[in-house]
Amino acid sequence: MNPNLCSVIIPARNESENLPVTITALASALTENKIQYEIIVVNDVDGDGDPKTRQVMNELKEKFQQIVYLPNEKANHGFGRAIQLGLNTFTGASASIFMADGSDSPQDLVNHFKKIQEGYDCVFGSRFMKGGKIVDYPKNKLLVNRIANTFLAVLFFTPYGDFTNAFKTYSRRAVEGIRPFLSPHFSITIELPLKAVARGYSYVIIPNSWYGKKSRISNLRMARMASRYLYIALVIFLERLLVSSDYRKK
Repeated sequence: MNPNLCSVIIPARNESENLPVTITALASALTENKIQYEIIVVNDVDGDGDPKTRQVMNELKEKFQQIVYLPNEKANHGFGRAIQLGLNTFTGASASIFMADGSDSPQDLVNHFKKIQEGYDCVFGSRFMKGGKIVDYPKNKLLVNRIANTFLAVLFFTPYGDFTNAFKTYSRRAVEGIRPFLSPHFSITIELPLKAVARGYSYVIIPNSWYGKKSRISNLRMARMASRYLYIALVIFLERLLVSSDYRKK
């Protein structure tokens, strides 16, 4: 492990158009701040299912030597499984989850890594605290977001209110301490930070920006996601309530 290396995990699915812009901006910000880095792109659909992403990544690897390309070749795919593959592979002192579509800010990631170097186990960005920023967040999704995050904050007695945002940074010690991972899908966005909080890992909350695309999410999809999020939240809550001493940070 390189204690000065910043590992960035980018789960990707049909993101061939966004990856060049996202990776170039990310590499530029890290280089300007003299931060050693590796960018791990996990393609959740590989082979004949996504030849464009494979081609784009081959071109980017020629331009940036710090890129690691990981096709998820398993039969089962999913956002959570892609992140798990990245967490099982990174070689740096910390791992940051960064979205391929450019919704996260490279400068925010720089700020995250600096906080990790101060000694925190986790860095949680918040789009809704003072200094945070959201652009083009769908109104129906925003309402559900605030209800869900308020519920989680109350359930786990924490001031943090943006668990559902995937963009977070974890030290290697925290990553190892919050295993095993359960979520194969987007519910991993709350599994990782909730386990870190429940198991006693230190964290700092800082503002971050989010730039989205206006998109429609069907009621059926939102209901399916909500049930998965609720399942993960209750599993971790019961762990803390009944067997917390088995998993607490030593």
